Amino acid sequence: MGSEPQLPGETVAARLRRLRLEQGASQRDLSAPGITYAYISRIEAGARTPSMKALRMLARKLGVTPEYLETGSELGASELRELRLAEQELRLRLDGSGDTSAVRELLEDAELDADMAAVTRARIVLGLEAAGRGDHLETVSQLSRVVDSELVTAAGRPDVYSALGRAHASAGSTREAVALFERALAQLGRAEPENVAARVRYSTYLSYALTDLGELQRAKAVVAELFASAGEAEDRYTRVRLYWSLGRLSLEQAKPLAALDNFRRAVALLEATEDTVHLARAHIACADATITAGDDLGGALHHLEEAERLLGPRPDNDDLAVVRRMQAMCATAAGDARGAEHLGQLALALSDELPNERGHAWWAIAEARGQGGEGSADEAYQEAIVLLAEHGTVRQQANVLRSYGRFLRETGREHEALDVFERAADVASNLQGEPASVDR
Repeated sequence: MGSEPQLPGETVAARLRRLRLEQGASQRDLSAPGITYAYISRIEAGARTPSMKALRMLARKLGVTPEYLETGSELGASELRELRLAEQELRLRLDGSGDTSAVRELLEDAELDADMAAVTRARIVLGLEAAGRGDHLETVSQLSRVVDSELVTAAGRPDVYSALGRAHASAGSTREAVALFERALAQLGRAEPENVAARVRYSTYLSYALTDLGELQRAKAVVAELFASAGEAEDRYTRVRLYWSLGRLSLEQAKPLAALDNFRRAVALLEATEDTVHLARAHIACADATITAGDDLGGALHHLEEAERLLGPRPDNDDLAVVRRMQAMCATAAGDARGAEHLGQLALALSDELPNERGHAWWAIAEARGQGGEGSADEAYQEAIVLLAEHGTVRQQANVLRSYGRFLRETGREHEALDVFERAADVASNLQGEPASVDR
């Protein structure tokens, strides 16, 4: 239908109305099951955007192609899909949102046409949109299907690999995250061995995942290699990643002061940027190390206040959940059991999609209840222990058991406390590697 006239600036609504009137058809004439004349009226009024199904049905009745009805030109189906996906990807990058219903329609359409490039691109858009919402299971569902594609390489799509790896880790599948980042590093070694920045990025993610698994010797080796490579890539974010890796490793090795030193270095570097989100997260990491050290409650609260200020009026629930949980821990340390319980409940409500953070929130609630003398502390501890056994690091699992053991001992249940302390010792024995330092 390339002979159809196209008017300058003509919208889908105007084009539909023009074609209908040219053929002397009414809105009722174009209606069909699922496409009422009222629906057609709203499309022509510009109040509705037609779905792919509606476009196909209306185009068939009007004797034009769906592509012409939508765009006014005779783009092929694959070209039109590419344009639509590009638009959705741009929206995702600019404001973090996209029309997932439209992308799912495009995905279904591409699968019917065996357009694998469009299928891959649609799954990437859906996966990154889900990652932005904190929906880790949907992120894994979409992105795990595209990392085998030749269109998705470790060097070309680090956003895909990093989002998928973080989703694996957050969903409690840390070994899958380790395997993914090792695979990315191997791929880089073959394809782009000179790409130091990408190697540092993936090595950092790998060190996080290994640390979470308690494989501290392997994590230490990865971090040591990172520092050896740092001279080749002295950009600010590379150094931030290195200090963050070493800080996480130090925390897992029960060296909170060393961790705090490294997190403070990351803060100093990020303060020279406009990256308020990562600066806020660096302050949260400093608060975590300070709370673990246990000797500067005021310092921890200061870091949390700075983090909340930097996160702004609309912070991600993931970040705010951590802030509220750490504030609950500080309230317990200050003897405010009621305030700690309230903050812990806020953290719990914010962490619905984060099983690891839910475990921490229950732990904070348990300690608050224990201080307040509530019998329901047992129930909260059990929730925390179950969640962190599946989704926490080795250190976190051992520490929540030790906390529960102390509670049992303080309430006169010495025999139960001894059993729990023994469980904590068994868990801690899974840490692979003695505390060690990495030369800087």
